[in-house]
Amino acid sequence: MIVLAVYLLLFVGSWTVLRLLRQRGATGVFGDIAAVRPYRAASVLSVLSALAIWGAFTGSRLVPLHVPGPFLGETGFRYGAEGPEGVNIGTLRILVHRPEAKPAAPQGQGAFLAPAWRTTLLRPVPAETRIVQIEGQALTPCLSVLVPNGSVTLTPKGALSFTPNPGWQMEPIWLPAPEAVAARFWDIAKNGYQNTALWEHLGFSLFRVLSGLVLGALVGVPLGYLMALSGWFRGWFDPIVEFMRPVPPLALIPLIIIWFGIWESGKIILLFLAALWIMVIAARSGIAAVRLSKVHAAYSLGASRMQVLWHILIPNSLPEIFTGLRVALGVCWGTVVAAELVAAEKGAGMMILVASKFQLTDIVVMGIILIGVIGYSIDILMRWAEAQLVPWKGRG
Repeated sequence: MIVLAVYLLLFVGSWTVLRLLRQRGATGVFGDIAAVRPYRAASVLSVLSALAIWGAFTGSRLVPLHVPGPFLGETGFRYGAEGPEGVNIGTLRILVHRPEAKPAAPQGQGAFLAPAWRTTLLRPVPAETRIVQIEGQALTPCLSVLVPNGSVTLTPKGALSFTPNPGWQMEPIWLPAPEAVAARFWDIAKNGYQNTALWEHLGFSLFRVLSGLVLGALVGVPLGYLMALSGWFRGWFDPIVEFMRPVPPLALIPLIIIWFGIWESGKIILLFLAALWIMVIAARSGIAAVRLSKVHAAYSLGASRMQVLWHILIPNSLPEIFTGLRVALGVCWGTVVAAELVAAEKGAGMMILVASKFQLTDIVVMGIILIGVIGYSIDILMRWAEAQLVPWKGRG
């Protein structure tokens, strides 16, 4: 909730600043999508805001402002232990350090080490002695008591469970800082991962995604056209399409493995099925969105059915098809990562899976970012191709 509140605050602030700095002028009629262009300044601010939030909540050296971090340093509290001689008051000294650091243990009785973000068991008294109070407060098993810079809970076996204040920053094992991810990227780009170059991992994933996307478009677009133009094809294939469309591609992985094995053919077929139904719906919707007045005008000028198809229906359905391609691309990327989790030797998904088993969160985050960058780059190419091939989009 804190991250969301900070993000919304940055969004509103950036929007306000851009509105004040931007010169007011004619930008078209409200509702005219052809007149809407993205503000590149807003895109830059969006990326910078995400990086700033990431750095602020991970204690990054690249960000000047941080949210409160975990307590680090020496702290302590008083406890009361009941033994044969009555209640004795003692003091515990605790040195809280970063988990990756290995400081020397503090000297003296009642001195302990405790890593930040973690819970540490403390046994300051012999087993025959029972701790009954912390900082003057009565203590019972499983009851937490606030102490300076942390909290203490008495376990059922009589030990003290000390948890230092975690602050608002994320532990590196959950989310590493941006510079840690960048350092890991340069290391893997130079030395590879699992005896395979980083670019080879990404190349295999990209090849699988594009193969499935192209095959799905080559089959799905003609099928969608036929379903939109023929009642027979619509009646025959509509139950199949509407049945398979809500089925998650990941649910098909067991069948794909049984039928086609764990090799490349099985992964590409899975991605083909992930893209197929999206492209069918996109092509069918594209034809349905064509204005009937254009078709009547073409027939009134003597056009044949093939001329209507090539000059009216297909050109006017291209915007929907490009939208379907962009949606299918995202689905295929999500599917290929899951498909590579099953007996893949190379690929971004395999790299993420192996890293997660060893809790290498920086590699997991790096893989996610690379997949997002590649997907976004392809999406930009699709937008450019759409602008070149379909300049009439949004113009009636």
